[in-house]
Amino acid sequence: MNKHINKVAVIGSGIMGSGIACHFANIGVEVLLLDIVPRELSDKEKAKGLTLEDKVVRNRLVNNSLTTSLKSKPSPIYNQKFASRITTGNLEDDIAKIAKVDWIIEVVVERLDIKKMVFENIEKHRTPGTLISSNTSGIPIKFMSEGRSDDFQKHFCGTHFFNPARYLKLFEIIPGPKTSPEVLDFLNGYGEQFLGKTSVVAKDTPAFIGNRIGIFSIQSLFHSVKELGMTVEEVDKLTGPVIGRPKSATFRTVDVVGLDTLVHVANGIHENCKEDERLDLFKLPDFIDTMMKNKWLGSKSGQGFYKKVKGDKGKSEILTLDLDTMDYRAKKRAKFATLELTKTIDKVVDRFSVLTAGKDKAGEFYRKSFGALFAYVSHRIPEITEELYKIDDAMKAGFGWEHGPFQIWDAVTLEKGIEFAKAEGLEIASWITDMQAAGVTSFYSVKDGATYFYDIPSKTMKKVPGQDAFIILDNIRKTKEVFKNSGVVIEDLGDGILNVEFQSKMNTIGGDVLAGLNKGIDLAEKDFQGLVVGNQAANFSVGANIGMIFMMAVEQEYDELNMAIKMFQDTMMRMRYSSIPTVSAPHGMTLGGGCELSLHADKVVAAAETYIGLVEFGVGVIPGGGGSKEFAVRASDLFSKGDVELNVLQEYFLTIGMAKVSTSAYEAYDLGILQKGKDIVVVNKDRQIATAKAHAKLMAETGYTRPVKRKDIKVLGKQALGMFLVGTDSMEASHYISEHDKKIANKLAYVMAGGDLSEPTRVNEQYLLDLEREAFLSLCTERKTLERIQHMLKTGKPLRN
Repeated sequence: MNKHINKVAVIGSGIMGSGIACHFANIGVEVLLLDIVPRELSDKEKAKGLTLEDKVVRNRLVNNSLTTSLKSKPSPIYNQKFASRITTGNLEDDIAKIAKVDWIIEVVVERLDIKKMVFENIEKHRTPGTLISSNTSGIPIKFMSEGRSDDFQKHFCGTHFFNPARYLKLFEIIPGPKTSPEVLDFLNGYGEQFLGKTSVVAKDTPAFIGNRIGIFSIQSLFHSVKELGMTVEEVDKLTGPVIGRPKSATFRTVDVVGLDTLVHVANGIHENCKEDERLDLFKLPDFIDTMMKNKWLGSKSGQGFYKKVKGDKGKSEILTLDLDTMDYRAKKRAKFATLELTKTIDKVVDRFSVLTAGKDKAGEFYRKSFGALFAYVSHRIPEITEELYKIDDAMKAGFGWEHGPFQIWDAVTLEKGIEFAKAEGLEIASWITDMQAAGVTSFYSVKDGATYFYDIPSKTMKKVPGQDAFIILDNIRKTKEVFKNSGVVIEDLGDGILNVEFQSKMNTIGGDVLAGLNKGIDLAEKDFQGLVVGNQAANFSVGANIGMIFMMAVEQEYDELNMAIKMFQDTMMRMRYSSIPTVSAPHGMTLGGGCELSLHADKVVAAAETYIGLVEFGVGVIPGGGGSKEFAVRASDLFSKGDVELNVLQEYFLTIGMAKVSTSAYEAYDLGILQKGKDIVVVNKDRQIATAKAHAKLMAETGYTRPVKRKDIKVLGKQALGMFLVGTDSMEASHYISEHDKKIANKLAYVMAGGDLSEPTRVNEQYLLDLEREAFLSLCTERKTLERIQHMLKTGKPLRN
């Protein structure tokens, strides 16, 4: 199917509908967002003398919903300017406009009768061949399209986005009885390539794949928490980041999503899955019934498993629900000996065998919960899907699990997983025992850089489809390693391109990482054609190793610190002036030194979800790895375009001084961190390394030449410095900044102004780097700076004096 999606219509503007509309706007698609016409005037409308016929009234519901969505945090849109791609309207005046869209997505209330009425109305105006889908989370697709035309049914299916649509990657595609295979193939590819999703084609079964397994997992915990005598805090401690799950873990996640939402799905499964061997588990335990009756639904109602209150001194405090007394109490600290054993194990996948071997209550909890999960997912094949990898994909993309059930099972070994299930009196599906009898001991394997899964019908390992567009570093690291030290691994990506992958804690940049970057450039210049700096961890890099800086400053080892900062600067300049193209591939948190590295690469291929900025002010210093210099250079480049010079320089100064961090890669363009026409953004992070490699290869093949070192940077000297100093004096006098903040700001001002030169002058980069390093080092001698660094090391949060 050769189809282009230029315009979509979203029917229903609630939280989900507005979120979907925003995400299509994120990727450049024009959106028509429609909702119903209000039947009554609001008090404000009455006061203004409006009538039900006024357009502002008729579009009130859709406009209010979209406005609320755009104001929500985290934002559903990459850049607020993208909201202009969304046009709003109502289902009476504007329904005829759907004739000109390429895809219609229904996102109305979860009632079959209402959905069928909407589809009947849509068919009156829809152009044949237009894609039509429902975002239902559980209503059978086969019922929705009954009575519709053959063309409608051929182009109709379920397309289940997870909320929030921008952030959760799962995109379930559920065919109806007559859905064309070409439509499924198109949506599968479109979801992955354009929407940045993990597309999973699911069967038309209750709750599909993600919610069927996810709700089972939560309900299983609901039923076992009292049996094991565990508290809410203990369960959340055990089901959070330690096992590669979100920080919100279990109960906090339910509070955020809404208990009523979970109950709705659980009830749907209980009513419609009578053959499910764990049907009783989807009945709600007594404490959930009590919470529903009390309307303790979570964040939306102000209280759920957790409740935020004001203490005696006006300070906010989080209380926890005691599941025995059903009263709220002060939070208790959860601590387990088994968890202590995993503190030195960085990779989550390596923790599972330790956690399940624990001798305390935590070990018992993991054996019990994983045993139940393993047994359950084994029986869901072929009911909800034919392929086991789809279950893992759904849980990772829809619920934020780092590893899916079958991947966890591989981590604890097939045999142990079976033991855990049998210990709970649960039977494993027969295909598992057949697999074991055939001598197959794992669900996955890696061959030639590709992942293979156990295919049940053929009883062979088959390649997971769709990998050709990806480079999975975990799969190639061992066989393609060119160099390794304690901070990096350098891999051969093929086609003459190397990759430098950070391996330090939180991907911080210290001496070992800088040595690895220099080694990568050396190798690429000698035997390869280009260099990518990228990884597939949660974050690209949180910046320089401030612990190392703190120790040098405390010990007053200023010569060593000067050499360390110079090495950082020199490495960044090598990124800029090497004889091969360098491409940075930032994603997630890309802060401080991680941002500076990207500023100096020949090209940036950023994931859409990149939160990038120079945040050094938070620890009492200025960017010292070339970031302050680079913003002065970029300001100079804009001077020649006719912009008011002082205004341009001030804007860049404030970006650093206010430690601004983009909320998306697209917002980084507005901050001057990414450059239009040079840097690009990819929506699907899975494609990022492959895309970065392709650009490095293209640059090399089209004749890359090392840039000429800059000697033409215009700095304004005293003209700019005076403006900055007056500004910082005023801000301190107004108590907007502290005396120490003023000192940091003045140091930055000195660097970006090019010092106290008497008139505008052309300088080279090294001149600015020397000013930058001198300013950085002088701030490291300040007691207040050391206090800030120490606070950051202890809490992970910046301290403002």
